[in-house]
Amino acid sequence: MLFSYKTKLKNGDLFEGVLDSKDRFTLARELRSRGGTPVSIAEQKTGMSSFNEQFNKVFSKVKSDELIILTKNLSGMLKAGLSLYRALSVLEKQIKNPTLKNILVSLGSEINMGSTLSIGLAQFPKVFSKLFISMVRAGEESGNLANALTDIGINLDKTYSLNKKIKGALIYPGVIMSAMVVVGILMFAFVVPTLASTFKELGVQLPVSTQVIIALGNFFSNNLILTFFIVIASVFSLMALLHSGYAARYIDFLVIKLPVLKVITSELNTARTARTMSSLLLSGVSITRAVDITADVVQNSYYKDVLAQSKVAIERGDPFSEAFRAHPELYPVMMTEMIQVGEETGKLSDMLLDVALFYESEIENKTKNLSTIIEPVLMVLIGGGVGFFAISMISPLYSILNSIE
Repeated sequence: MLFSYKTKLKNGDLFEGVLDSKDRFTLARELRSRGGTPVSIAEQKTGMSSFNEQFNKVFSKVKSDELIILTKNLSGMLKAGLSLYRALSVLEKQIKNPTLKNILVSLGSEINMGSTLSIGLAQFPKVFSKLFISMVRAGEESGNLANALTDIGINLDKTYSLNKKIKGALIYPGVIMSAMVVVGILMFAFVVPTLASTFKELGVQLPVSTQVIIALGNFFSNNLILTFFIVIASVFSLMALLHSGYAARYIDFLVIKLPVLKVITSELNTARTARTMSSLLLSGVSITRAVDITADVVQNSYYKDVLAQSKVAIERGDPFSEAFRAHPELYPVMMTEMIQVGEETGKLSDMLLDVALFYESEIENKTKNLSTIIEPVLMVLIGGGVGFFAISMISPLYSILNSIE
């Protein structure tokens, strides 16, 4: 529940804010633990306004580009000399996203109560990643919060740009495949039944493939609405399966084995690993903590396993590059060699940044040509489907012509 409150600070000032808490007593204890004295606590008003707030809280999400702009603007204001609380207040007035606006109000309350930005960010794990929070905490500890936010903005921008290019490259094949499914269903529903009735009148002996197509056509034509519901349900079920832990391991295995995908997957995960590690190490995060956070950023479970092994190697006193060297099928040799050079020269973060820049450039070039690579595969799939359909429906016609002769 949301509560509006007034509390007296240690310097005697009265501060007002809004916080989410289980009940008034819990909120009061929290305010006292921060060094304030609660003056009044009231539950937020009910009715349509409360409904709108809850609606916005559930359905209004913080987009990646909004987070990037917020981070860069906050960094710029801090570098210009504004206090953190003042910078958050200015941003809160500029932001239109209600979810992000409420977050900034909460962060301002934390700062005004004497807490730190990293502690405030940790209350919103769905918006701010462990990487984000750790880099902010490292910036606070080193006294370079503005620079840390700049690095976070660059990191977020690179990740967002990379993901956007990959998704953009997959739109074309996705549209083609969707169109194929829709056209296929319509042909089965309206074209096949007409041909089937003709074959039935002529009493032609139908091959098995033609019988299968006619059976599907009859089902689709008699249950067209049900068919589209089945297709939609199948898509959502597939998406749920892909996000489930049960299927994730098998999918991760496929993407590191399939000819085209394995190269892109390797370069993508290498770039993410290198950039994340470099950013964290440059921020002053310990290498073991950096490995843990990087494992959360990397999505493929097999790459997570390598990072877990590298952490064990570090704790054992072995070189960081050892685990990567044992898995050249996942992380390329260049990654291993650069890590080793970085360890030997004491410039591990710089070497990792060079690796990240190199493979980000490689992925950018590959995504530009991804449509060209996928086109032949789509042509084969479409040609195979059309060919099977044509042969299945034309072969009975040849039987009719032969019987006439």
